[in-house]
Amino acid sequence: MTVTSARFGYDDLRGLIKRVVDVKHAPEDSTLDVLWTLYDRVLDLSPETLDSPDRDRFYLSKGHSPGSFYAVLAAKGYIPDAWLDQAFTAGSRLGGHPDRLLVPGAEISSGSLGHGLPLAVGSALGLRAQGLLKPRLYVLLGDAELDEGTNHEAMAYAGATGLSGITAVVIDNGSASHGWPGGIASRFTAQGWTASEVDGRDHDAIEAALRGHDGNSPHAVVAFATSTHF
Repeated sequence: MTVTSARFGYDDLRGLIKRVVDVKHAPEDSTLDVLWTLYDRVLDLSPETLDSPDRDRFYLSKGHSPGSFYAVLAAKGYIPDAWLDQAFTAGSRLGGHPDRLLVPGAEISSGSLGHGLPLAVGSALGLRAQGLLKPRLYVLLGDAELDEGTNHEAMAYAGATGLSGITAVVIDNGSASHGWPGGIASRFTAQGWTASEVDGRDHDAIEAALRGHDGNSPHAVVAFATSTHF
């Protein structure tokens, strides 16, 4: 794992989020602990390796409330923390959805929900075709986002083709209108994935779950975390 020099620690994150003002989507922190654990402990990625073919990739599919994502990027040195003060304003690089051309560390531009996992499936196929088997792709989704049919198709394809380099992380904050018999994890295992359920605030448990893939199948982590709005 690549270790980066953080200018801010975990205890600084909520203060960083409060500097982000979004009149459309109130900043919330249900994703915060998963994001921090990914960038602090799991991702083989740093501000210096953003262009490395062997880097891990993180895809923020749940992109409509990116305050926590921007805070973690600032804490880890991917973006200047001064950018947070101008987020969502005219001319800012930090929009209401991250733009991959403007935000260092943003692998994809988010927008309509349901696109992140299909994009990761395509990327995994592309990496496999190039013989790049080391990188792992992590996709962060919301529980309600799983209602999108594109996710079901991506889950089915990844499971059937054994795209073992993908980890889908679903933040379950109880916001979904529809459920799934047996819970979200069973929706993945029914399609040939391995899956773990975890307390979305417990960093050690999150790390163990993220590393819990078997190397043969795509892996899903369902993280339970109630949203706190700032």
